[in-house]
Amino acid sequence: MSVRVRIAPSPTGKLHIGTARTAIFNWLFARHNNGTFVLRIEDTDLERSRPEHTQNIMEGLSWLGLTWDEGPFCQTQRMELYHQKIQDLLDKGLVYRAYDTPEELDAMREAQKARNEAPRYDNRHRHLTPEQCAAFEAEGRKPVLRFKIEDDREISWNDLVRGTVTWKGRDLGGDMVIARAAEGSNIGQPLYNFVVVVDDVDMQISHIIRGEDHIGNTPKQILLYEALGATLPLFGHTPLILNTAGAKLSKRDGVTSISDFQQMGYTAEAIANYMTLLGWSPPEGMAEIFSIEEAAANFGFERVNKAGAKFDWDKLNWLNSQYLHKMPIDQLTDRLVPYWQAADYALDPQDRSWLEQLTALLAPSLVRLEDAVAMSKYLFIADVGFTEEAATQLRQDNVATALKGIIAALEATPSLTEGNVQEVIQAGVKAASVKKGVVMRSLRAALTGDMHGPDLVQSWLLLNQHQMDLPRLKQALALSMGS
Repeated sequence: MSVRVRIAPSPTGKLHIGTARTAIFNWLFARHNNGTFVLRIEDTDLERSRPEHTQNIMEGLSWLGLTWDEGPFCQTQRMELYHQKIQDLLDKGLVYRAYDTPEELDAMREAQKARNEAPRYDNRHRHLTPEQCAAFEAEGRKPVLRFKIEDDREISWNDLVRGTVTWKGRDLGGDMVIARAAEGSNIGQPLYNFVVVVDDVDMQISHIIRGEDHIGNTPKQILLYEALGATLPLFGHTPLILNTAGAKLSKRDGVTSISDFQQMGYTAEAIANYMTLLGWSPPEGMAEIFSIEEAAANFGFERVNKAGAKFDWDKLNWLNSQYLHKMPIDQLTDRLVPYWQAADYALDPQDRSWLEQLTALLAPSLVRLEDAVAMSKYLFIADVGFTEEAATQLRQDNVATALKGIIAALEATPSLTEGNVQEVIQAGVKAASVKKGVVMRSLRAALTGDMHGPDLVQSWLLLNQHQMDLPRLKQALALSMGS
């Protein structure tokens, strides 16, 4: 069988992490089997679909490295095909017009509720005569189109993840609406369960890989495949991504869109790696840090879990940090520059060497790219101020004397380097007759305005290259002297 899979997001919002994980599994399966990965935009929800969401989805997939082989195809451009297929089913007597009013449907559901019955359409308009249809239309009623579902029908499929799954026709809610209301014999806007089947048949999709929240749609869609005379694809329903409470991850949990993760400074490599692990277990001997190409070489549904996968921020952060720590400095610098620019830090594009030195300083401590903004602020801002802890350090006895010694030695040093910086530090130790640790803590407070941060000597050398160290030291001296 030639493998053809698809990802079919709805552009009613940004690319959700759940949709992206489904896209990854489809992409991995396609690449593992030398198949085709199709992108389809399911934009039939005209009220909520937005072009900017379509753009966000495509950019997110591209960022993750999920290149598609065909598409994007938009459903709104395929209406003629849907109408033709609906008309075929009308001609076969498998679809009929139902004229129920909203009030009648509400009354039906209330009666079912009073009898402790599950809400379902009771198929009351399945056998209307032409005269009854004409009478309803004379009242101004606009019919929906319903697909017939027999209660005694049993629908089964062998799910790639869950094994044999079986549904009863009576549990599918009655005859299914496949097109919205329209005037007379016109066909209204086709609905999801119908158009998705038509598209998958037309695009010759061989495997439907999607989240388990779609399981309830599958038996209805299987009946539509049969009605259209099409060959059934294979279905695989992957586990949902859960929050820490074990519920489906939703917008209420905060960050859920791929563009949000990107903005926060997660790398595409780490996100793709982590989402692959959300529901799939690598084979024995395979490291848990891998590229999507490596995952594709080993991917199979026999290792996809049935149980939901809890989203673990600590694990994602650890994975992301591993990618950042191993990234070549020039590449990491390229990725950090947009975050510094977004923070309005003044970057000199001609001073690439300085930026790469800064990146090398920060790299071992980075968890997310965004972290570099706060960690390097003292290297870009003229007046960083002093934290309470730093100010307390600078007011200690003999600190002013030590700073005077350092300033004098620095002013007498033509160029501060790794070779002579210790001599300047030692001048402060000697001037104040204090331990080196006191001088180093005071230097950190003076140069960075804080008592915590990256390597002090490397920070000082970077500040010195931009002539920012001496003014800081003099400002700290003034505070130390109480002026």
